[in-house]
Amino acid sequence: MLERRPVFPGVIEMNYQAGWRIGCNVYLVYDDRDWALIDIGYEESVDEIVELIRQMDFPLSQCTALVATHADVDHIQGLAKAKSILKAPVLAHPKAVASLESGDRIKTFAEIDAQNVHLEMPKVKVDRQIVDGDTIAVGGRSLEVWLTPGHTDSQLAFRMDNLLLSGDNIYRDGSVGAIDAHHGSDIPSFIQSLERIAASDVEWLLPSHGPIFKKDDRLLASTIARLKGYLKLADFGTCAPHWPLLDEWDRDLAEGRFPGA
Repeated sequence: MLERRPVFPGVIEMNYQAGWRIGCNVYLVYDDRDWALIDIGYEESVDEIVELIRQMDFPLSQCTALVATHADVDHIQGLAKAKSILKAPVLAHPKAVASLESGDRIKTFAEIDAQNVHLEMPKVKVDRQIVDGDTIAVGGRSLEVWLTPGHTDSQLAFRMDNLLLSGDNIYRDGSVGAIDAHHGSDIPSFIQSLERIAASDVEWLLPSHGPIFKKDDRLLASTIARLKGYLKLADFGTCAPHWPLLDEWDRDLAEGRFPGA
């Protein structure tokens, strides 16, 4: 039996458990013999993750849920394979269902021709749709579902006591999940999601990429301020609701003001 290395009581993160980076952060939440996985990562990592779970003496038949934080390929490509092995239900937000069940390669970032990204996106049936305020029971433990859109329209986070499994909302260096119109990014919603996290009394953020870190109000404030700046810049194209420079240019054109005037 492999010694379990929980990062917090009832929570094992599979990269920490393995001692090397398998892929995105995959959280195994457990209570006694019952357990659930938050994300699974790429299909190629599923066998390694399942074998680690087996070696830690978790009964494979006791997996109560396979949860998708959102429908990006690096988080959910392996869901169909994991479901076939573990026979566990797949849980996701309603706005992720179409991408998961159709295997949408564009919205999930599995197909980015300009960057030579050409990945398969296996279709998977969603067994239970979860929305803000729902709870996911794992034995005697309870995960509260938060809808935190911005990175994608289906981005979820999960609160358990003083922990927030925070998805791609924010990382330890203040970075946030990619902002891209193709997969439902929305900057005003992103700001609101970060403000919700900042206003909460959670103590630890367990992100979907990179190290776990203590909630840092100054880091959150700095990141929120940066995203507020994006509201009026063209850095992210149609994700910015307004670009004041165009208003200025309209005035210049109407007034006949040429460069240097």
